[in-house]
Amino acid sequence: MDVTRLLFPGQLPAIIAAIADAHFVSIDLELSGIPSNQTNKPRAHGGGKPSLQQRYEETKKAAEHYQVLQLGITCVGENINRGVYVVRPYNFFLNPVPDERLNVERVFSYHSGAVDFLLKRNFRMEAPFLDGVHYFSRAEEATARRLATQRQDRASIADIQPRPDDAESLELLKRLQEEVLAWKSRAAPRPDFLNFAAVGVDNGPQSENILNGYQKRLVHQYIRAQHPDLVSIGRGSFIQIVAYDKEREVSEHQYRTRKFEEVLGRQIGLRWLVEAVCGGDMSAMDINSINPVVKAPVAADIISLREQLSGQSTVLVGHNLFLDLIYFYVCFFGPLPDKVEEFQRTIHQLFPRIIDTKYLATHNIDNPALARSSLEELSQRLSKQAQPFIELHPQHSKYEFEKFAHEAGFDSYLTAQVLIRLSATLDSSGLHLDENKDGLLDNDEESYFTPPEERSPEERSPAEGGDGVLLDFEALPVHLSISNDKSSHSRIEPSYIPASTRSAFSHATAFDLLGDIPLDEDPVTLTLQPEKTAVQRSKKQEKRKKKADKEIDRRMPAWESPFWAAYGNKLRVNGTVEGVCDVGEWPC
Repeated sequence: MDVTRLLFPGQLPAIIAAIADAHFVSIDLELSGIPSNQTNKPRAHGGGKPSLQQRYEETKKAAEHYQVLQLGITCVGENINRGVYVVRPYNFFLNPVPDERLNVERVFSYHSGAVDFLLKRNFRMEAPFLDGVHYFSRAEEATARRLATQRQDRASIADIQPRPDDAESLELLKRLQEEVLAWKSRAAPRPDFLNFAAVGVDNGPQSENILNGYQKRLVHQYIRAQHPDLVSIGRGSFIQIVAYDKEREVSEHQYRTRKFEEVLGRQIGLRWLVEAVCGGDMSAMDINSINPVVKAPVAADIISLREQLSGQSTVLVGHNLFLDLIYFYVCFFGPLPDKVEEFQRTIHQLFPRIIDTKYLATHNIDNPALARSSLEELSQRLSKQAQPFIELHPQHSKYEFEKFAHEAGFDSYLTAQVLIRLSATLDSSGLHLDENKDGLLDNDEESYFTPPEERSPEERSPAEGGDGVLLDFEALPVHLSISNDKSSHSRIEPSYIPASTRSAFSHATAFDLLGDIPLDEDPVTLTLQPEKTAVQRSKKQEKRKKKADKEIDRRMPAWESPFWAAYGNKLRVNGTVEGVCDVGEWPC
């Protein structure tokens, strides 16, 4: 479902309700730029792979420079009675231009490579400005509140002094003093107010000779300092001066505060959904100001949902989540910490349960950097899997028959599908158990890869004395058909493309890998090998096969399952020394 700026107020209650009901929420981002110079920096450990800290710093720098253009959110509900997962994908453009009344400015930029990448995929570059939903990070909200407080507290405003040679300003102050004194000295009946304007102005809307901002500030400053019994009120092209009235001032202050909160609440916009996901503070969200025509029962439901979601974070899912989380944090929370360890702690506090489907797909691979694990092909391979059952909600049918690759809403939908199907498959295989903790196969099975000497020269890589070249990084083949045999895992073998077809690379630039941070080593295609026959299986496998020969529960493992202790809260970061960013212990 596409949710534009105009549709957002009306859709907000339903989206919050979907988040509250969600088994998990998956996200995806489209960005105006990504780190593109990772291989040009000095590396740790004598010039080898970068450390996790170095990769974090590179991505942090890019996230502080570029913006999130599009956000996809898919809410996945679990209907236990029907045995089906119901998905609701949403697609949002983000408007980078804040409401000028809040006095918070942004500097946003685009990388030419990212623009080229997006345009080739029919991305509407004007859409964030025309259809984008407004948003404020927590840090930007705090800035707006601080500036508003300063404006309300006139005593905190520093005085300005006209220069001795500024004849125009000095003459304005002299005329102001004369007019105020004349007004105060007039006999009754004296007018209740004095309108002070530029010389010769008619106070009409088309007048060009009006007080500028500097002159208005001089007027306010003079009245505040020289006449504490008076109050100056800005009226557009002129300033109105009236007697101080405490009751009126309190009422005016309340009015200005209410209008400020309404404007701020609408500007926070999309972040209300993020707060709902992480269990943040939503007490300031006034649905009536965001959507003035909302019905009373809906408004009451929102209040109830706010209380329900407070302090209760939803499981957050993404693909290649390390990159997205860094941009996501800058966009909706604020400045990033300098150290990756502090980032890990902060993310764990916000989202105690996060899942990276890229890590899920590569956890049991000897060399994850060589595995094909792009979102598109993972989804395609797993789509052959009949169960678990997944259905689109009837009101979210956009992606039912048509693919929208690199649209954030569609990619968040694919991410949800991959998590459901892949976690069910891996859980049924028992790979997360201690006896299989060292890899996809048992420790006594060393034939994980076919030895180089058993392959032809054209099938071997140059490092193995062959003529082939490594394929580019795209997707991980997985064991798709659910089997009652927990021991008969598919064999994965690297395959090399012959030298005659070396031009068949799918990614020409770093921006063709927007879903995957560029790697330092060349990737390799992995393909499925036929399963071994019963005769070839070890006695240990046969014993386990008989024990596991029963109907499998074809659902995702429960969040309390030991499965997630192995797969949860770990982000794949290929091309780094560590290879993984562990954000904290999975709460069981």
